[in-house]
Amino acid sequence: MHRAESAMTQLMRRLPRGLSLLLAVLLTLLVGWVDDITGWEVSLFIFYAVPIVQAVWWGSAWQGVLISVFSGAVWWYANRDVHPYNTSLGYFWALLNREFYFIVVIFAVRGIRKRQEADAAYIQVLEERQQLEADIVSVSEHEQQRIGRDLHDGLCQQLAAIGCATRVLADELSAQGSPQAEDAMALEESLRQAVMEARDLARGIFPVHVDRIGLSAALRDLATTLSRLTGLEIRVEEKGEVQIHSPEEAMHLYRIAQEAVSNAVRHAAPTKITIHLGVEKDRLQMVIEDDGQGLGQSSSRNPEGMGQRTMRYRARSIGASLNFEPRPGGGTCIRLVQPLTAPLSP
Repeated sequence: MHRAESAMTQLMRRLPRGLSLLLAVLLTLLVGWVDDITGWEVSLFIFYAVPIVQAVWWGSAWQGVLISVFSGAVWWYANRDVHPYNTSLGYFWALLNREFYFIVVIFAVRGIRKRQEADAAYIQVLEERQQLEADIVSVSEHEQQRIGRDLHDGLCQQLAAIGCATRVLADELSAQGSPQAEDAMALEESLRQAVMEARDLARGIFPVHVDRIGLSAALRDLATTLSRLTGLEIRVEEKGEVQIHSPEEAMHLYRIAQEAVSNAVRHAAPTKITIHLGVEKDRLQMVIEDDGQGLGQSSSRNPEGMGQRTMRYRARSIGASLNFEPRPGGGTCIRLVQPLTAPLSP
């Protein structure tokens, strides 16, 4: 409805102002003609406001003033022989009263028009902001997927190949009884660890199977990887079997949990992070809590940065609510609740 009205408004505003004024003049003459026929007993005073509103709405306030003066003249002529006033002064005073009301109509319509334009501009800004947020998230997701693929298909494969070559070299040196064999084996072990860490990073940046029951598996991989990299206790507790039908929704949920855990690791200095995932009363609930400094203690977590804004956008995108709360006993609790629009798969 709003878009249809906006399209109509734009169409009328593209018309030449002279044409808009001409339409208002013709409509005023039509009202005056009917007023002349019906006589004084049937008042058409309110209908003279219609062309005035049209002139102001589609044209300008000055056009409204011109049409109001013209409407007054038409009303004067249409009722010149049938008005009940005994003197011309009384008739003229009645005309001035009508002109006053016409001016009030002009200001009222102009105010409504400006308010509508301001609302339309505000709505456009909101739509552009939402589109910008969507573009930022889309570009970020695309870049994370690209980096994850490059790590997995490029760097990991090269490190694995170097590790194989180092293993062959270590075997040859060992067969020759060379003392450098142990160094080569240590180098091969370091390369193997580097491959594991690179693959863990690739899976964290671009989880391959984040859909249906794969969300739980992806979150467990995330917890295992970050636990190994940071030395913190990070675990996933799932209540029942959570199945997500939409891969896009699953990816949003995964990214929210990933950002929440990363923020806690960077800013809250926790010793334990827990991701709770479950379904209660037809609502998906995901809670990420840590025992760190908490929202009130960590100054770097108080201002809402890009990460939290992205989390809120992702939550809105899937129709979920996202709240940041103090955790009883210390720390932070991030709670996401999403109404389930479709039943869970068996």
